[in-house]
Amino acid sequence: MKRREFIGATVASGLTLAARNGLAARQSKLADAHIEVLLEEPIGRIAPEIYGHFVEHLGGVVYDGIWVGENSKIPNVNGLRKALVDAFARIKPGVIRWPGGCFADSYNWRDGVGARKDRPRRPNFWIDAPEWPKGVPDGPWRYDTNQFGTDDFVRFCQLTGGQPYLAANLRSLTAKDFYEWVDYCNSPAGTTTLADMRAAHGGAREPYNVRYWGIGNESWGCGGNFSADEYAIEYRRFAEWAPRYGVNLAYIGSGPNGGDLAWSRKFFGKLAEKGGFGKLWGWGLHHYSWNVSQGRTTDWFEGKGEGLNFPDVEHYELIAHADQMESLITNHWAVMGEFDRQHRVKLVVDEWGAWYKPGSELHNTHLLGQQNTMRDAVLAGLTLDTFHRHADKVAMANIAQLVNCLQALFFAHEDKFAVTPTYHVFDMYLLHQGAESLRTQVSAPRASYTRAGKPATIRGLSASASRKDKLVTITVTNPDLTQTRETEIALRGAAIKEVKVITLGGGNVKAHNSFEQPNAVGLKEGKAVLRADGAVTCSFAPASVTRLQLTLA
Repeated sequence: MKRREFIGATVASGLTLAARNGLAARQSKLADAHIEVLLEEPIGRIAPEIYGHFVEHLGGVVYDGIWVGENSKIPNVNGLRKALVDAFARIKPGVIRWPGGCFADSYNWRDGVGARKDRPRRPNFWIDAPEWPKGVPDGPWRYDTNQFGTDDFVRFCQLTGGQPYLAANLRSLTAKDFYEWVDYCNSPAGTTTLADMRAAHGGAREPYNVRYWGIGNESWGCGGNFSADEYAIEYRRFAEWAPRYGVNLAYIGSGPNGGDLAWSRKFFGKLAEKGGFGKLWGWGLHHYSWNVSQGRTTDWFEGKGEGLNFPDVEHYELIAHADQMESLITNHWAVMGEFDRQHRVKLVVDEWGAWYKPGSELHNTHLLGQQNTMRDAVLAGLTLDTFHRHADKVAMANIAQLVNCLQALFFAHEDKFAVTPTYHVFDMYLLHQGAESLRTQVSAPRASYTRAGKPATIRGLSASASRKDKLVTITVTNPDLTQTRETEIALRGAAIKEVKVITLGGGNVKAHNSFEQPNAVGLKEGKAVLRADGAVTCSFAPASVTRLQLTLA
C-alpha cells in the first residue's frame, strides 16, 4: 500500500471508530441505569437446591393439585397429575419439601404407607383455619385420607427430578418415630423390618436415600410454641442419632420467624454449650411478603392486601417487604457467625413468597389459594436474584407453595390446569442453576410512590449474574410500574460475542393466567444491542423480568 493510501485508510478507519465511539457515548448518556458484572469476583456456586419447592397437605395442594388418584379419568402417573409432573420436570426442581409446614408437626408418617384402603382418615391441621370460606364441603382437604404418603411423595420426586426434603414431626411424635422414618426411607433392601415394609408397601426394594431432614417446623409457633432454648434441647435429642446407611444426612433446624435475631442467637448459643454444630447442616428461615398496610398495622390478618384487584401502592409495599430478604440473610448470617465462626451451617430459606388475604382463590376448597400476577413474577425474580447474590450463604430455598396455594407455580382443579407467571420466572432462571454467582453492581433510579401521603421509594432495578463456561447469565427485574429503564450493561474482564434476551411481562402488573386464558402471560424474545465498545444496552419495561444470555468471545 502506498503511503498516501495508507494515510487515507487510517484516517477513514479513525473516523469510523470515532463515529462508533461517539454513538456509544451517546447511547451511554441515554442510559439511566448501569449494570456491571465483575467476572473476576465470584461469590459461590448457585446451589440447584435454591430452586426448591414446598408441598404441604393444605387446601388444594395435594388433593386436587398433585394427587388425582390412580383410577381418575384425569391423565395421571400412578395417581399423580401428569400435566403437573411434566411441567414441573421441565424446570428441574432442585429439592421438594414435604409434608409441611404446620401440617408436619401433626403428621404420623405411618398413616401414609401400606394398602390405601387401610389408611386412616385424620383431621387435617388446617381444619379450623379462620381463612376457610363459608360453606366449604368436607373432603380430604379437611379430613386427610392419607392416600398420598411417603412412597407417593418420593415417587413424585423421582418423576420430576427433585431431591426429597422431609420435615419431621417434633411436636407430637418422638425421636424414635423420626429415626424409624429414616430407617423406612434409607435402609438397604432386606436389612431391616422397615426395609421389608417399604418393599411390600411402596414397591420400592431399593432405598430412597433421603438426605435432607427438617427437625420440626416453626417450632416458635405451630410446631410446639417452644422458646429457643427449649427447641435447642429438643433438636439435640432428635438429631443425636439416626441410622445413616451411608447417606450424608443433612439436618435442617427450625429457624426464626423473619427478623427474630434473638431466636437464632439463643439457639446457636445453646448448641454451643454442648460443643458444636456438627449435626446441623442448615438453619431454616421463613419470610413471607404480606404487609401492604403502609405502616398502619402489624396485624397478620389486617395487614394483607388483595391478590388481584390491588392498587399500585400495594404493589410497591409488597415488593419493599420482599426486598427485606437481603437484610434478613446478612443479619442472621452475622449472628450465626458469632458461634459458628467457620460458617459450616448454611441458611435454608424453606418458606418464602407472597401471602394475600382470601378472595382470589380459584376454588373454595383451595385454602390460602390466591391469584398469581406479574407482581408475583417480579417478587420471585427479585428474591431469586437476592439468593444468587448470597450464594455463599444460602444453600437451599423453597417457594411456598407448589400448586393452588400462596405463590403457586401451578393452578389445578379437576381436569383443568395452568401455569402461573411465577412458573415462567423459574423457567427463565434455569441457566443459573449450578453456575458460579458473580458480583454485580447496579446503579439505577429508585422507583417512587406515595406511602400514607408521603414520598417513598424502593429499589429501581434488581439483578444478579452467573457464569458457566462461556455463558454469562444476567437476570433483571424492574418493579417500577411506569418507568422503562434504559440500561447499559458491561462485563469487566471479558469480551462479549453474542447476546440473547428473553422477557416476561412489561406493563400490566395485574396480568395473569387462568384456566380460560392459560397463556395470557408467557415468555417472549427481547432485544439488546451489542455496541462497538463491547457494552450492551437493553431496555427493561415496567413490571418485567428479563434474562440476558451473553456468550463470551
